[in-house]
Amino acid sequence: MLDSDSQYTKLRWSLTIAGLALYALDIWTDIALALKYFQEKQYAWTGLTLVFVLAGLLTTQLFSYAWNSEGRTTIAGISNCGHAALHLFGLGVFTRYYHLLKKGFKVIWTTTRSSCTVEEQRDEHHYLFCLAADLSMLKLFEAFLESNKHFCMFMNLQKHHCPLLSDLSMASSFFNIAWALVDYRRCLRRSLPLVREMPSGLPTAVYLLYKLCTITSRILSYSLLLMLSAYSTVALTLLWLLGTTFAHSLRTDFCSSYGLELLYRAVIGAILMFTFFNVKGQDAKVAMTVYYAFHSLVNIMAPLLLALLKPELQTAMFLLPVSGLIFGGSVLGLTCLVLYYLLLHPAGKWRGSDEVDGLGQETESMGRLRNFLQP
Repeated sequence: MLDSDSQYTKLRWSLTIAGLALYALDIWTDIALALKYFQEKQYAWTGLTLVFVLAGLLTTQLFSYAWNSEGRTTIAGISNCGHAALHLFGLGVFTRYYHLLKKGFKVIWTTTRSSCTVEEQRDEHHYLFCLAADLSMLKLFEAFLESNKHFCMFMNLQKHHCPLLSDLSMASSFFNIAWALVDYRRCLRRSLPLVREMPSGLPTAVYLLYKLCTITSRILSYSLLLMLSAYSTVALTLLWLLGTTFAHSLRTDFCSSYGLELLYRAVIGAILMFTFFNVKGQDAKVAMTVYYAFHSLVNIMAPLLLALLKPELQTAMFLLPVSGLIFGGSVLGLTCLVLYYLLLHPAGKWRGSDEVDGLGQETESMGRLRNFLQP
């Protein structure tokens, strides 16, 4: 009989269905919002929303298909051409959900598995965790690459264009990003045999709140800067280039081809715009402190600059609540960050044992999983 830490449980399988529903809801709200913009003849907003959504979708389909070509995930009865067609129509993530749920049902819910040895059962459950880790990684890529759409939604919201739908889409997307971070972290830790599991309950809730609050405040502060001046796009682009260059300087070894590796580093640059990411797996305390000190400064300055340089917006209804969300989210998020790493981290210290980068002598799949972990 396997111990609970080694099992892909029935609860985990059920939560996979919930994750699928949340992923479908996020897609539905994006499509509905784009259609709403189009019906109101807001063609620029329609185009920008679709561009950001498609950027995330195409990138995840590319990574997913590349992993299929490497033999990491195969579905019986579907040829390579079939996989290519599914990814071409943007169904790669849904295909992976189907594969994980089908395999999980066979391993977890059928009674015929009792004839397997403990080692065979452990291998089957580990395989499910690897499938879940790949899936959560793809969702994480897509969530962050779509983050730029929130700038469009927020600026449209303050102009009173379809506020209810924008509110729903933003709330769904913010939670989807934060949960994608928590979900992939839990799956990856479970898929690595020498890494302690991220505890459920309070530690997971605190980590989720830390990510949700800091990312939400970051997106809102960037949105205010974009309202201040269109030239803020130059500053945001430079931030992305800085993060991408930083990942490149570390010589990451995540992909089997150099072209995909460059794309991976560009995705890392996008993630670093919104949340801390320990790319190289080294002691992260100093880097994390510098990172959040800089972004706290941005969060403080964004509302102040908008109020000072655009006095006509001082009486705008959105400025006060958004400023409160930015300041409150920053304080609450950083408080949860400190609480998690001081009191609730499974390693019992700031630097976790899961911070490893590079393939080394491990298999490519395990090396990729190790490479992608962050504190």
